[in-house]
Amino acid sequence: MNDPNFHSGELEAQEKWNTAYYWDKPRRNKLLWNHIPEPFFYRIEQAEFFFLATSDNQGKCDCSFKGGGPNLIRMLDTKHLAFPDIDGNGAFMSIGNIIQNPHVGCLFIDFSTGERLRVNGKASIHTEGEVKRLFPTYPRAILVEIEQVVPNCSAHIPRLVPEKQHHETV
Repeated sequence: MNDPNFHSGELEAQEKWNTAYYWDKPRRNKLLWNHIPEPFFYRIEQAEFFFLATSDNQGKCDCSFKGGGPNLIRMLDTKHLAFPDIDGNGAFMSIGNIIQNPHVGCLFIDFSTGERLRVNGKASIHTEGEVKRLFPTYPRAILVEIEQVVPNCSAHIPRLVPEKQHHETV
């Protein structure tokens, strides 16, 4: 069966462990999107960090913390987001993986509210041009063409208080 929402491994697992019934069309429409609705733009652009998952052309994975405070991410439209490549340790694990395999996953979590959003898409690296100009103080910018968005429930996200708020309440 060809399914635009799930690959064959996901479909096989759903059948094997009896969850295929759970993913009827109304549920798919509610929980599997192909874009980020505009009401989510502010939340994403105010995120102080996110997690970026990449893999090389052999499937070797890497997951990196990407932080930089609010305005780290720019929503260009409902199908595109961009962020700067902030120099880390110089190993270029994320960038190197994107060079070999453009598929990425971005995980946004607000630990104060428990809200999370998974964004999957294809990334491209920009060293000049319009996308790069969004982040003039950084050597590179990453553009993600959004393919799948999954808004997750907050049931298992721990509620954490930022250190500044913690000290104010103690």
